[in-house]
Amino acid sequence: MMSEPKTPVPTPAGDTYKGWVFKWTNYIKGYQRRWFVLSNGLLSYYRTHAEMGHTCRGTINLATATITVDDACNFVISNGGAQTYHLKASCEVERQRWITALELAKAKAARMQAESDDSGDDFPSSSPPSAPGQGGGSQNSEVQSALRTLGSKVEDLSTCNDLISKHGSALQRSLSELDSLRLTGEAGDKIRQVTERATLFRITSNAMINACRDFLALAQAHSKRLQKALQAERDQRVRLEETLEQLAKQHNHLERAFRGASQSNATADNTSASGPGKGEGSDEDDDNEFFDAMEEAPEFITVPADPHFHKRSSSNISGFNSEMCPDDQSLNEEPLAMNQESPSQGLVPLKKRRTRIADKPNYSLNLWSIMKNCIGKELSKIPMPVNFNEPISMLQRLSEDLEYHELLDKASKCQSSLEQMCYVAAFSVSSYSTTVHRTGKPFNPLLGETYELDRRRESGYRSLCEQVSHHPPAAAHHVISDRGWTLRQEITVASKFRGKYLSIMPLGTIHAIFEKGNNHYTWKKVTTTVHNIIVGKLWIDQSGEIDVVNHTTGDRCHLKFAPYSYFSRDVARKVTGVVMDKDGKAHYVLSGTWDEKMEFSRVMQSSLGGENGTEGKQKTVYQTLKAREVWRRNPLPEGADTMYYFTSLALTLNEYEEGISPTDSRRRPDQRLMEEGRWDEGNSEKQRLEEKQRIVRREREREAASQRIASQPEEAVDEDSLTDPSLKSAPHDSHLALWFDRCEDQITGEQVHIYKGGYWEAKDRGIWEGCPDIY
Repeated sequence: MMSEPKTPVPTPAGDTYKGWVFKWTNYIKGYQRRWFVLSNGLLSYYRTHAEMGHTCRGTINLATATITVDDACNFVISNGGAQTYHLKASCEVERQRWITALELAKAKAARMQAESDDSGDDFPSSSPPSAPGQGGGSQNSEVQSALRTLGSKVEDLSTCNDLISKHGSALQRSLSELDSLRLTGEAGDKIRQVTERATLFRITSNAMINACRDFLALAQAHSKRLQKALQAERDQRVRLEETLEQLAKQHNHLERAFRGASQSNATADNTSASGPGKGEGSDEDDDNEFFDAMEEAPEFITVPADPHFHKRSSSNISGFNSEMCPDDQSLNEEPLAMNQESPSQGLVPLKKRRTRIADKPNYSLNLWSIMKNCIGKELSKIPMPVNFNEPISMLQRLSEDLEYHELLDKASKCQSSLEQMCYVAAFSVSSYSTTVHRTGKPFNPLLGETYELDRRRESGYRSLCEQVSHHPPAAAHHVISDRGWTLRQEITVASKFRGKYLSIMPLGTIHAIFEKGNNHYTWKKVTTTVHNIIVGKLWIDQSGEIDVVNHTTGDRCHLKFAPYSYFSRDVARKVTGVVMDKDGKAHYVLSGTWDEKMEFSRVMQSSLGGENGTEGKQKTVYQTLKAREVWRRNPLPEGADTMYYFTSLALTLNEYEEGISPTDSRRRPDQRLMEEGRWDEGNSEKQRLEEKQRIVRREREREAASQRIASQPEEAVDEDSLTDPSLKSAPHDSHLALWFDRCEDQITGEQVHIYKGGYWEAKDRGIWEGCPDIY
């Protein structure tokens, strides 16, 4: 009778208690098995467990109900006559569990009903509300809530104590009745032993309840003192924050005053050392003086200049850029921004381009099982499954740099080379905006693979890429536009896996040539880093420096891509730059982020500031006009997260078109299978293409070796040199590009591939002679 049950005792009220109980239905069917659920003071029943989601057969509120016990297994629940449940448990132990759970739930429901009738009086606020913005109200609310929770739990324990006392008294009465039978021998000893244990159990339970009550009393007694201490700490924190803010402002004003004192005339003083009082054009000082919060000292500082500064005579201003061309003057009134009239407005595309591709399948892959063998190696030499790729090739990825070709269209119309430099620099940054979410790797192109992007009728340009080398992988790219510009580049990608991150280093120079003014610009790409290769969510960062150089005029723009830092309070993915003429005089300051937008500011005056840089050098202070937007990233299409985060242009890159070259990336079968979501077939096809490429490469090596032997018959040839590539003195890869010629670049002196012509003429004729069979 006193043995411990095998199943756990019902949980206190407020928690759900469920189980099967027999309920009296009528005299024909008698007791029927029903599923009962006790939750939040309500007892509900269903015919089956499955009915819980839709059909409840009845509910009794235990707050006003009575619970009576008929015999060992039967009990009755009634709410005053309207509803009465005659129930029967499967055994006496099960009945006792239900009785205990029901009584606990009834006591809890009665307390909740009483509190709802008199809410807010039990625990009045023990301290006045704090000042707005200090969080005192929320802190007091948390304390009062904790006290209410403690009180509720102690009430539960008190109810349990009452039940224990009630049932313990009944148990002792039963034991006394047994004792009155004057049983002797072993039976009498057992009864006395059980009586003693029951008494000890009641004493222990009462001690536990009393200890809980003492704890609650102490918590309530000390709550006011604790709240006062917390409030004092909050007040002190607020005072410290205000003091720090005052010190920062004073430091800011002193720094500006020091810079102003170092200027040589009063005009510069008025523009750079204005005090706390607001003068003309100084309403944006707080927003523009961001340099105080930088962790890493910048190379220069920008401060806002008087908006009417440029209208004054330049002869009275020291260091002012007086060489302003007419186009520069008009720039003050009209923003240098992307939202002006686009050269492509009014043109209707030849065809409606697709706006969706198949959603990316959810394929599981053990990344570490593949990547653990790649540490320190060149990734282009390691066969990787398509699971790591995105369904475009590196040639198509290069063509995606033309997403913001309008910048070059606008640059071709500029009268000033310095203004043109702003557009070209913004274009060099815009090519990275598509990488922020693109963690997939493009397909490595096969040797001889090509890709054309013909948007002449829509946007005025034609683009052609060809894979001209396999090891190291190198692609040549040539774009010609009807709007007066040409873009060419040869990019070789070097990549290293370092365990935690993957570094991708594009090698090669990008050239932009404009017919108007014959301006020739060059720049290189920065390093791309993919973080959290093994653990965590992949994310991409761009870091390094770019020098955009105009080889015709000597103008230069130095761009700096700041690497991400956990300790920097500066904006993430930040890019800053200065446009200077051949004499080193600054004309524009560029700022923004490589994933969102770029802005320019006209430099009105430059000077050396009083604060030293990281290497002990004085930083240059540029006084600029209000910043204006030059480029902004296009929004991603709807559903881009399931389509590899492709942009609207990227979605169209692999769309099949008639008349393209047999070597075009859009004909590549493994890439097409992956785009359609058939990754297993794509992996098989990828292995076939790579093996076919190896066979062609070995045949080309044998032919090259045979030609060397035939050209030098008088020299002895080592047999091993025919089979071991490491013993050959001359390059064994004799592949020649089909549409590009290898020559020395006249500007950089590098060995590059330059478009020799003939591709678009071959396409117009529909004759593709000489194209290799690579698929």
